[in-house]
Amino acid sequence: MISNKDKNLIVRPLLEKDLPTLWELSFKEDAPEWKKWDAPYYEHKAIPFDTYMEKKENWLAQDDYWAIEADGELIGTVSYYWEHEPSHWLEMGIIIYNPSYWSGGYGTRALTLWINHLFATLPLVRVGYTTWSGNHRMIRVGEKLGFTMEARLRKCRLYNGVYYDSIRMGILREEWIVLQGQ
Repeated sequence: MISNKDKNLIVRPLLEKDLPTLWELSFKEDAPEWKKWDAPYYEHKAIPFDTYMEKKENWLAQDDYWAIEADGELIGTVSYYWEHEPSHWLEMGIIIYNPSYWSGGYGTRALTLWINHLFATLPLVRVGYTTWSGNHRMIRVGEKLGFTMEARLRKCRLYNGVYYDSIRMGILREEWIVLQGQ
């Protein structure tokens, strides 16, 4: 059985008790620190708490959007979306909202748990994600996890007057199995 836990880190479905913290981390501010790294070329707007809670069914009991918890504290989320479901092609994502958990291996560990979960529960051939060339940490996480850079779309992301590349990374099921020693 694949575990959703690694020492002090858990990847799990969101609970209703998580929603106030998740709102505070993700939608309370117009320009949170994490947004500088997570597709900053897309606009992010704060959402009033009451409006956020009106849509709580979008967050709860979802297979494609889970919490990352470290030492009992909600620190981020993992997600996936179907790029093309008939061919079992999905893209995943991660956000560690709290900067004090950046560069400490939490993202690598959370993605390991999430990828294990995705391969164990879905009929996938590969798992991929898209980032941008300005997010060196996300590229490095993919490299550490054994992902291949499958595409580099040059100068298609404009942020603060500078063009960046869009980076697509992926790993095949058989590669993941070998790397995980399963």
